[in-house]
Amino acid sequence: MTKQELVAKMQDAQAFVPGKKVRLHFGDEGAILLDGQANQVTEDAETPADTTLKVSWADWESMAAGQLDGMTAFMTGKLKVEGDMSNAMQLQGVLAKLR
Repeated sequence: MTKQELVAKMQDAQAFVPGKKVRLHFGDEGAILLDGQANQVTEDAETPADTTLKVSWADWESMAAGQLDGMTAFMTGKLKVEGDMSNAMQLQGVLAKLR
């Protein structure tokens, strides 16, 4: 799946935390903003977010496929969280919408 396909899939699934802005940062692969205020998913790397999740694209794909648990990724350093941790916890339900 490409990042553009992920954005479309997440938009269709309404995959965002209501009222919050959460950024998925994939390093060299860029970023996606899950904007729960505007109810949209965009490739926005500039708008300030309440929470930023930093993860490699490969690890993200494993998480989205259910092969890598989010908590395991966090504990092993594959997933880093900056900002409000509660938003990151709510993303578990968001990921379930993508399966």
